[in-house]
Amino acid sequence: MEWFTAPDYWLSRIVFQRGLAGLYLVAFLSAALQFRALIGERGMLPVPEYLRRVEPRRAPSLFHWHYSDRLFATVSWSGAALALALVAGAGDAVPLAVSMVWWAVLWALYLSIVNVGQTWYGFGWESLLLEAGFLAVFLGNDDTAPPVLVLWLLRWLLFRVEFGAGLIKIRGDRCWRNLTCLYFHHETQPMPGPLSWFFHRLPRPLHRVEVAANHVVQLLVPVLLFTPQPVATVAAGLMVATQLWLVLSGNFAWLNWLTIVLALSAMDGSLVVGEHPQPDPPLWFVVVVVAVTALVLFRSYRPVRNLLSRRQAMNRSYDPFHLVNTYGAFGTVGRIRDEIVVEGTDDPVPHADSVWKEYGFKGKPGDPRRLPRQFAPYHLRLDWLMWFAALSPAYARDWFGPFVERLLEGDRDTLRLLRHNPFPDAPPALVRARLYRYRYTTWRELRETGAWWHRTLVREYLPPVGLGAPGRTASGHTRAPGRGGGRGHG
Repeated sequence: MEWFTAPDYWLSRIVFQRGLAGLYLVAFLSAALQFRALIGERGMLPVPEYLRRVEPRRAPSLFHWHYSDRLFATVSWSGAALALALVAGAGDAVPLAVSMVWWAVLWALYLSIVNVGQTWYGFGWESLLLEAGFLAVFLGNDDTAPPVLVLWLLRWLLFRVEFGAGLIKIRGDRCWRNLTCLYFHHETQPMPGPLSWFFHRLPRPLHRVEVAANHVVQLLVPVLLFTPQPVATVAAGLMVATQLWLVLSGNFAWLNWLTIVLALSAMDGSLVVGEHPQPDPPLWFVVVVVAVTALVLFRSYRPVRNLLSRRQAMNRSYDPFHLVNTYGAFGTVGRIRDEIVVEGTDDPVPHADSVWKEYGFKGKPGDPRRLPRQFAPYHLRLDWLMWFAALSPAYARDWFGPFVERLLEGDRDTLRLLRHNPFPDAPPALVRARLYRYRYTTWRELRETGAWWHRTLVREYLPPVGLGAPGRTASGHTRAPGRGGGRGHG
């Protein structure tokens, strides 16, 4: 079936599927290692409470049938094991139908996690992983050449990711249009990496070139994905190069890596390794792929309308299965960076001489002398939400109070999310949070002090609170942060 299959893309199919399986592995590991403190039965936003408020049709998940931390852990570790096997090539060692079921199970397991993840899973790359994972189900294995229709759907997804990001920028912050956004972005992005300080210190004319090149790659190059080879391969290569630049300059979980994997699926592998004869697909497979293609095209109506809208939304799903979504990032770029510093003291009544010790986070800036680390594609969910909380207390209304409560209790699962616990023997009597203004040091300041950041106190974010004593949540509402009231809205 020459019209249906693309034998030249056999290598592209393998690279895409195994790369995607590797990102699934990271996603499931992230879930397994962090869920207890975030959404577990005793977490900051417990899944059981969420399921009591949400109907299954609004958030399809196997956890509507039953939830326990043990079951969630089983789902997460099972997903990681299935993904690891696919990385090793198990999908090509089984019959086509079994491979499709394997990919479908992986997708369903992660969908079940995302749909109960609440705020902690409200990121565009969650929907992107699910949409790409859904298409991977129908890409086949070594029993048949890759279907042309699915390859086009992958390009359509890549187009929406890049073009949507380009449009949201050009329509958004003025600095994207005057080419100055990178004067600020490397310093104010959610989670800087070890090279972000150096990127920020590049000459400003080079920053303007970077922004202009970004506009070309995101607004013009995506159109070339739908042109004949080798032009489409060159276009995909430019996208890969741009994404690798972003990988070096920051931590964006698996967003950049997944975009790279999608771009690799658009490259013609035969230009490098030649042909690899494969059997014709069975009729049932052809029928399924055609039906899925029709479904995706039908579901694309609202994302396309969003792209054309002057009020374009970023990172939105239009159905509970995350089948066809809209994407975009950084329509607005911050000019300043504020960070929340969380501290505790052993003094039950704070006074002028109280010793306050700072909690250390793994990824977000804290100690000015600590160089940011590289964590992507792993996703530090608490650190990311702390960045949003510093932008506005409204972003932390649901979870910041419970987070502080667990620090006061010395909750082990919560403390595992942190890099440093200054109270290893017993939890503090009081915890407070203060808002600091952070900026990168200059070359001279770095040489003289060894500090990568300079910080100054802005204001109190949360006054000292203790268990059983009246305090205030981050949103400013009075409440006692004891076990009974720690999980509602502020």
